[in-house]
Amino acid sequence: MIAYFGTGLLGSGFVRKMLERGETVHVWNRTIEKARALEAAGAKVFDNPADAARGAAEIHLTLSDDDAVDSVLEPLASIVLPTAFIADHTTTAPTPTGERVRRWTERGRTFVHAPVFMGPQNARDATGLMLLSGDPTTRARVKPRLEPMTGKVLELGDDPTRAASFKLFGNMMLLVIAGGLADTYRLGRSLGIEPKDVYTLFSEFNPGNAIGGRGKSMSEGKFTPPNFELAMARKDLRLMIDEAARHGEKLDVVPAVAALCDRYLAAGHGSEDVGVIAAARP
Repeated sequence: MIAYFGTGLLGSGFVRKMLERGETVHVWNRTIEKARALEAAGAKVFDNPADAARGAAEIHLTLSDDDAVDSVLEPLASIVLPTAFIADHTTTAPTPTGERVRRWTERGRTFVHAPVFMGPQNARDATGLMLLSGDPTTRARVKPRLEPMTGKVLELGDDPTRAASFKLFGNMMLLVIAGGLADTYRLGRSLGIEPKDVYTLFSEFNPGNAIGGRGKSMSEGKFTPPNFELAMARKDLRLMIDEAARHGEKLDVVPAVAALCDRYLAAGHGSEDVGVIAAARP
């Protein structure tokens, strides 16, 4: 039997897929209506996590943050079976995640952090990417049970905090891209160009390719010969900021990038590739 805590968009997709596989699933959610929506699919709904977890071979969670995970799990310390495992799919911070693994290990229980790059439909279809790190014996034990939930389980090593770290890396990149697009569309509107028209550029020009090119060089500390000089990049940032201002618009993300470039320009890196902003801070 599986206990599942947190049946929002992601969790409900996971639960429905588990039920289709013939699993018995006990569910709990703070907003009980979200849990009860799964009754018709065959889930058994509980009013509190303790009753849902009693006798479970697996406990899965998709909650909001570290505090939510601990507030739900800590009262269950005497309830979780020694033979069970807890798989937390919540996006949490690396440091408290490591402390959580240690705490449950000291209790003689198995806790793994397995965050995901999956949307609700991925959870429903068992596609997408799930991350996993920690003790190799534990990984070998839980991976066969995690694989039916996703398209791929990516193992990231023995340090139990690595999955949490890599999840933050990925989300950071997604959010930075969203911020960059927001500034791009804002500049477009100030020039009388609608976002949907701005977007047509990216059907021909994919800036994401820079991750495979410049991103690799930045990770290796290779900034010469330059492909896009820092000084020229800073000039373009000035053009963006100034043009937006001419039309009464203020960008949000671009000025922060400009300030970062200025720091490296002042330290004499103007003739190097713009990727030098990943080097040790001057």
